[in-house]
Amino acid sequence: MADCIFCKIASGEVNARIVYEDPETLAFLDLNPQAPTHVLIIPRRHIGSLTAAAEADAGLLGRLQLAAARTAKQLGVEGAFRLVTNNGKGAGQSVDHLHYHLLAGRKLLWPPG
Repeated sequence: MADCIFCKIASGEVNARIVYEDPETLAFLDLNPQAPTHVLIIPRRHIGSLTAAAEADAGLLGRLQLAAARTAKQLGVEGAFRLVTNNGKGAGQSVDHLHYHLLAGRKLLWPPG
């Protein structure tokens, strides 16, 4: 999508501090970190939200989870991290492109927010 900031990051049109990438996913540092480690993990292909994903996206959704695990291991936080996705504005989704937040490096309380 032409006006999607995450699509622009995925295409290389906008710079980001990339920490992991493969042909279908991309992980980069969040510009407004909420933990010492705060990474966003996105599919390179535009999907607006988790509920916008289709059955045909099942493989990609699994690869996003594996990308998160690989990113955590690469960053040395594989022993304790949280993976979160917000679906819709009411849940805090601020960019209409499916993304996961990988948070680590501090005690993460439960329940969140």
